[in-house]
Parts: sequence; C-alpha cells; structure tokens
Amino acid sequence: MPLQNSYTVICSGREYVLSERDIMLIPPGALHSLKAQHGRRLIFLCDNNALLNNPVLSALYPVISNPLHINSKYDDNFLSMLNQIVTDIYTLYSRFSDMTEFYIYSKFITMLAHIREYQLNAIKCGEESPRKDDFGMILKYIDKNYMNDITLEALADIAGYSKYHFSGMFKKYTGTSFINFLNERRINSAILMLIESDMSITDIAMRSGFASLTTFNRIFKSVKDCTPSEFKKMYKY
Repeated sequence: MPLQNSYTVICSGREYVLSERDIMLIPPGALHSLKAQHGRRLIFLCDNNALLNNPVLSALYPVISNPLHINSKYDDNFLSMLNQIVTDIYTLYSRFSDMTEFYIYSKFITMLAHIREYQLNAIKCGEESPRKDDFGMILKYIDKNYMNDITLEALADIAGYSKYHFSGMFKKYTGTSFINFLNERRINSAILMLIESDMSITDIAMRSGFASLTTFNRIFKSVKDCTPSEFKKMYKY
C-alpha cells in the first residue's frame, strides 16, 4: 500500500501502477517484482500456510488466487476500511509482543473476509446469485479432495445444478472457471511442497492431484510462468 507517491508492481507478467492508498494483493507463489521508486509504502509478507492449510478459510481462496488491485474504482468507504486495517497491522508490528502475530493474522483474515464479502455483494447485481451455502460447501469439498479426480459433473450433482448451469454459477461466484480454480488449488499445494520438502517433482505432481508429470509441468508454467524445477531453484537460492 503506497503511502507517498505512486508505486509500480509487476505480477504474473502484468504491470500495475498503484496510487497512494491503493492496495495490491499478490497471490502465494506468484512471480513478481517491485520497482525501486522514491516514496513510502507498506509491504507485508505473509506465510500462506496459515491460509492454504485451513479448510475453514477455503471460502477466502478466490481473494488470493489471482493478483488483486484495489483502487479508487472501489467504494470509498470500503477502501478506507481496508486502509485502516493495513495501518492497524503496521501499528501492531511496530509494537511487537508475544501475541502480535496472532493479532496481525486476525486483522489480515478480517481484511480478506471484507474483500470477499464485497465481491459477493457485487455478484448479487447479476441476473442470478449462487447460493452462498451451496458454494461454501463446494469450495470446502474441493479443498479436501483436490488431490483426487474431481469432475464438474460430480460437483454439479452435489450442488443440485445441471452441469452447464453450475459451470456458469461457479465462475460467477469465484471469478474463474472450475478447472482453473481446481488447477490453482493444486498448484498452491505443489508450491508448498516445492518450497518445504525434498520430494521429487514427480511425487509432488501426483500428491497435488495431477495425472502426469507432463500435465503438471504444463499447467504450472501456464500459471506461474516457469517450470516447477525453475521455481524450486529460485526459492532455494
């Protein structure tokens, strides 16, 4: 969040110019660079294990699945509220104590929840809104079973929709297609194993739910702009 002067962020091959008080959320594992520029800004690094490994927070995954630039196009009161949360996090960090990290994560999760609620309210402006309870259940199901063979037909049956209607509703609710959402969840799981384990790339691919190493490499590169091996080397060094 820039406090003084604009700031340029390059994330997943796209350039974002942030004005003062804009907020940029960069997804876990996304390739990005922050340009050295004159000014002041707040930059927080978050351990994504607390989010990706908690099924209770699965409803918040759409917020951190893709780069998100929150700017003046959003409601003024909403943006001001998020600015205050970021400022509160900075204040907590500057007065570090044994409980500081707990309170910071509480603030951060609250911010993600407000963003997701804002997105869902925007969905209501469409022709038909998906039922939150149904899709909350679907996201939790994906989070628990992403490593298995999950089909669109099976999820549609669970939610009580036809396949084609469910596909449209899923995209409306999450902002992306079912297959993209599933692949991103699998890639996020793979990223944690690439960083934190010594497993082979093949084992990681299988444990993440990919049917073959070729498919894993292709999808990983399409999402992260590099191969799993290249990604692992970048984090290692």
